Amino acid sequence: MRTEWVAKRRGQSNVSQMHYARQGVITEEMHYVAQRENLPADLIRDEVARGRMIIPANINHTNLEPMAIGIASKCKVNANIGASPNSSNLQEEVDKLNLAVKYGADTVMDLSTGGGNLDEIRTAIIKASPVPIGTVPVYQALESVHGTIENLTADDFLHIIEKHAQQGVDYQTIHAGILIEHLPLVRSRITGIVSRGGGILARWMLHHHKQNPLYTHFQDIIEIFKRYDVSFSLGDSLRPGCTHDASDEAQLAELKTLGQLTRKAWEDDVQVMVEGPGHVPMDQIEFNVRKQMEECSEAPFYVLGPLVTDIAPGYDHITSAIGAAMAGWYGTAMLCYVTPKEHLGLPNAEDVRNGLIAYKIAAHAADIARHRPGARDRDDELSKARYNFDWNRQFELSLDPERAKEYHDETLPADIYKTAEFCSMCGPKFCPMQTKVDADALTELEKFLAKEAVTHG
Repeated sequence: MRTEWVAKRRGQSNVSQMHYARQGVITEEMHYVAQRENLPADLIRDEVARGRMIIPANINHTNLEPMAIGIASKCKVNANIGASPNSSNLQEEVDKLNLAVKYGADTVMDLSTGGGNLDEIRTAIIKASPVPIGTVPVYQALESVHGTIENLTADDFLHIIEKHAQQGVDYQTIHAGILIEHLPLVRSRITGIVSRGGGILARWMLHHHKQNPLYTHFQDIIEIFKRYDVSFSLGDSLRPGCTHDASDEAQLAELKTLGQLTRKAWEDDVQVMVEGPGHVPMDQIEFNVRKQMEECSEAPFYVLGPLVTDIAPGYDHITSAIGAAMAGWYGTAMLCYVTPKEHLGLPNAEDVRNGLIAYKIAAHAADIARHRPGARDRDDELSKARYNFDWNRQFELSLDPERAKEYHDETLPADIYKTAEFCSMCGPKFCPMQTKVDADALTELEKFLAKEAVTHG
């Protein structure tokens, strides 16, 4: 779809959506997003120009269907996939991508660390994906030096970052905010550093006693991103890995640096979103969202969860969806899903499904709470279908129609029950919604009540 759109931009020194927006141009991608979001195109342009919205759209990802991440648009959901040295392969990852798209993922991150040729896996995912693809280039940088962190150089990082850009990656997690002076701040933590990328950079700095090379070479990364329109997803290397560590000095020190890096990228018209925690008690979620907006000048916030308790391994898609709904309500732009396998293992297809649906619920609940125009229309339509016992319409309007039908049909599978005015919960005699009260009956009742009020004072 985008082949003709991007052809005229190739060869320019800066092809970012922010660059065009700041020149007053409404690109084809902005028009497309405006239609998807049911918002004015000039509002999309203005939000992108301001930095409160991004449209991740690498010029080499031409089969992309553009979407927006920002507080003015609907709350979005990201799904993580990726092969590991212990499990998965190219076809399985493409299958996970297709499943994620089927169940509503707005973006997908390829977090592959092994298990095959990473370039082939990534290229296949991008080729198959109509949604933006994100990556964490530090993983492949480490693989390129055979896992020896100490051997990594700034050139190793930059080489992989540009390779991902050339392949069509729309946004990259760049762990540039963790500084050498931040490392002593994790002493009082229970779980220390839980970010894989952050851990790699921390070990490199501890070994070399030098500053984070992604920080010192941040301008070089900006120059790469300008040429391909890659968006920064500034990684929160010091995100809390348990509720005990939430909102601590280490997390907030890195957040301040992420704000500085955001504004530095904006100087060159490069799009930015900022990643956030993690594990956060419910009473601290609003503070975390407000603090990010303050420190990062309202750049879109992208959170992992957050998990609101740490005692439910196997159910962390639930513990985190609670926090995600609250974060979205307070203004978070995108929620990174958590699957039931979080902390336990590599997710399979069913885990991807369960994690995504949990997060589509959270994002939609946030949109309703923020009173976004039309956000509740689908809810109202489903409620009407439920009241009218239109089972097939209920399935159709569900976030997961197959699961809704499966549960209904476990006990009442015959087609005749698709028009029955009951389900197996209440049975044919006890469903309260069988009490249909017409308008004339209500009018008569109101007259009676009015008369009784006069009679009895």
